[in-house]
Amino acid sequence: MTKPILEVKNLHTYFDIEGTTAKAVIGVSFDVMPNEFLGIVGESGSGKSVTSLSLMRLIPDPPGNIAEGEVWFEGRDLLQLPIEDMRKIRGRDMAMIFQEPMTSLNPVATIGKQVCESVILHENLSKEDAEERAVSVLTQVGIPDPRKRLKDYPHQFSGGMRQRVMIAMALICEPKLLIADEPTTALDVTIQAQILELMKDLQSKRPGSSTILITHDLAVVAETCDRVIVMYGGLIQEMATAKDLFDKPLHPYTRGLMGSIPHEDDRGKPLYAIPGNVPSIMDFPTGCRFCTRCDVVMDKCETVEPELREVAPGRMVRCHLDDLGAAANTEGN
Repeated sequence: MTKPILEVKNLHTYFDIEGTTAKAVIGVSFDVMPNEFLGIVGESGSGKSVTSLSLMRLIPDPPGNIAEGEVWFEGRDLLQLPIEDMRKIRGRDMAMIFQEPMTSLNPVATIGKQVCESVILHENLSKEDAEERAVSVLTQVGIPDPRKRLKDYPHQFSGGMRQRVMIAMALICEPKLLIADEPTTALDVTIQAQILELMKDLQSKRPGSSTILITHDLAVVAETCDRVIVMYGGLIQEMATAKDLFDKPLHPYTRGLMGSIPHEDDRGKPLYAIPGNVPSIMDFPTGCRFCTRCDVVMDKCETVEPELREVAPGRMVRCHLDDLGAAANTEGN
């Protein structure tokens, strides 16, 4: 049986804010299989980015704190490693593409210096050998005339090209696991499609490697992901294969997200919007965290937090509705 490349168990990440504990991620558990493209979706404030930063142990401490949980990668619990050992893993075995390349790239350092930094650190290459590797990876991500562009600075690149540089930085050491946090948010639709296709193509050339894609865009998930986790209020609300999720979303929150996607048949009609806003991290309701916005809310939803349960093989849902198992086994819409 194939073993997961990553196993996350009961992850809790909290922030101390003016003497109060804000619970940003609560009991999150999932795994990532080799060669898998796993999507994590949800609105801003759902906990998806905090989850990804926790995996890399990049939560600022203070005020953040990984209070509980395990993150197993290649036989080691990353949360128990000395920080020096964790630094040896970051960039080499696990790498991350951050949300906004213009703020993630150093504006006063050349692209060449920034792309080469990781491979010099982890593989002890000479500057010349590192630059050759950088030219190769920049070529792979579609940067024209890469040897010349090594001497350029981030402001000399377009938004799409800066994102390609970020991908090159993440891939130069050929990591086994790539975490991409909103990698296409600031890009137009055409460039977005190119970047996603590039990420899929590069993963296919690294057998056994996997990608976690953090996004709020379900259209992106539909195009790229094998399996999807839906988060809201720091909790996993639904987990399924991408096909099952889009054929038959079960959780009311997932259905709301799906309903907000424009369709050809809906021309001239107003788009659906989930009522209300995501509550403050300090002010989520006592029971189900989605109950204040749910259109099928019941009395117990307001007092009892539902458990994440398996309602069909491979399908996990956190909801009090009784007929979810039957719904999962019916034909999709």
